[in-house]
This record gives sequence, C-alpha cells and structure tokens, in this order.
Amino acid sequence: MLFDTIGAVSNFVYVFAFVYVLVLILYVLTTWIQLPYSLRPVQRFLADVCDPYLRLWRRMLPLTVGPLDLSATVGIVALLVAARIVVAILDQF
Repeated sequence: MLFDTIGAVSNFVYVFAFVYVLVLILYVLTTWIQLPYSLRPVQRFLADVCDPYLRLWRRMLPLTVGPLDLSATVGIVALLVAARIVVAILDQF
C-alpha cells in the first residue's frame, strides 16, 4: 500500500513538472508573438500562471542579456532539478 502511494506521488511530481514546463514554454512563445484578439485570454491565463514563479527568479537573479530574459530558462531547469530531487527522496522510502 505504501509503495503504491509513493509511486503515485512520484508520478504526480513528474507529470506536474512536465506540464508546468510546457506551460512555461507556451508562455514564453506567446510573449514573443502577437496573438489575435480571440487568444488574448489564453495569453492572460498563461501570464497569471507563470509570472509569479518567474518573478521569483527575476528577483533572485537579474538574468537579462540585452533584450532577452533568461528567468524562464533558469526556472525550467530549477523545476526539473527539484522534481528529480523530490522523486529521489521518495524513492528512498
């Protein structure tokens, strides 16, 4: 019973990290292109979901290289590393 729960939590962590990385990538792509008016609510939703997480990295590390903001890159790497650490800790049980 405990192993099933740990396996389910590990799968949830992996899926959550994967989905959030996809959302971050979509957010970055939508900031680069001008979306039609009908898709602006999608862009606002992505901003509402991603900006608080990316703002954390922007405050900690000023990651701008010219006009490029690298906080999304650092945020993605940090999220994937954190997911692997959590899963490794869960696998210890």
